[in-house]
Amino acid sequence: MNTTINNDFTNIVTERRSIRTYDPTVKITREEMSEILTEATLAPSSTNMQPWRFIVIDSPEGKATLAPLARFNQSQVETSAAVIAVLGDMNNFDNAEEIYGRAVELGYMTQEVKEKQMAALTNYYNALSPENMKDTVLIDGGLVSMQLMLVARAHGYDTNAIGGFEKDKLVEAFGLDKERYIPVMLISIGKAAVTGYKSVRLPVNKVSFWK
Repeated sequence: MNTTINNDFTNIVTERRSIRTYDPTVKITREEMSEILTEATLAPSSTNMQPWRFIVIDSPEGKATLAPLARFNQSQVETSAAVIAVLGDMNNFDNAEEIYGRAVELGYMTQEVKEKQMAALTNYYNALSPENMKDTVLIDGGLVSMQLMLVARAHGYDTNAIGGFEKDKLVEAFGLDKERYIPVMLISIGKAAVTGYKSVRLPVNKVSFWK
């Protein structure tokens, strides 16, 4: 399904709902899904290491693998066009040379700046504990997840962020290294079959501290 892009940011933000039941006849092409993911990955990340990784679960076989791992979210799994598993890559610094080298090629930084940054980052990542790395990829995974949900809205689709799944089993179930890839969340995506519920937000003066 190809949709018309919605450029009304206020509408995208204010009308986003968590959708749990989708029109099962609506599919998202690999081309459009790639566009959505590409736009989502413009999100910021620590030192631009972009540690997010995605498993796009859109085949009957993939959904059958996911279903027992997301027992409390069967409607999303069954009716969505896809469920995207957002992961954090603990080995994300392996891509540093590619990222910073490409920045030089595109004129975003000089070779001298790149070499200085790479030296500093190499020291930083070599000293980074696994616990701190996990914290980092979870934060960055959260940033890309929210951007993904807003981008999906712009493309005319609806989403639901899912935290209730078997995090200790998901990665291995899809043939990946569970020591390397940390589950962040699942995001169902498709065309809403029902209207999402409105929900209350606390007032800003209750959640903000002005100093």
